[in-house]
Amino acid sequence: MIEKIGQVMLYVENQAAVRDFWVEKLDFVVVSEEVVNGEIQWIEIAPTKGLETSFVLQNKKKVAEMNPDMNLGTPSILLFGKNVAELYETYKNKGITVGDLVDLPIGRVFNFADIEGNYFAICEK
Repeated sequence: MIEKIGQVMLYVENQAAVRDFWVEKLDFVVVSEEVVNGEIQWIEIAPTKGLETSFVLQNKKKVAEMNPDMNLGTPSILLFGKNVAELYETYKNKGITVGDLVDLPIGRVFNFADIEGNYFAICEK
């Protein structure tokens, strides 16, 4: 029986740069980082430590070499937050690419892009 979602793998070109984007611009924290022989193997990030679900930044090129048939595209991810209108303005002021802030039946929503052009959405809950 599956009980929860533990980690979401994000396949990226530059793990360190993407980590820095999430940490410096979005206030995520590094939960763990595995480095072997001076090379990043993976980086786990989350909005705060102790949450059940986190992102793991994987090296897209290495994963493709190990498993050429794997889909390495970014999944469609909806994040939940509070004060989304304020967050929208904060992201714009930090120079983050954002879409329009819209009101939907599920709440206020906008999307944003990381430094590699991967889009994510955030909804007020």
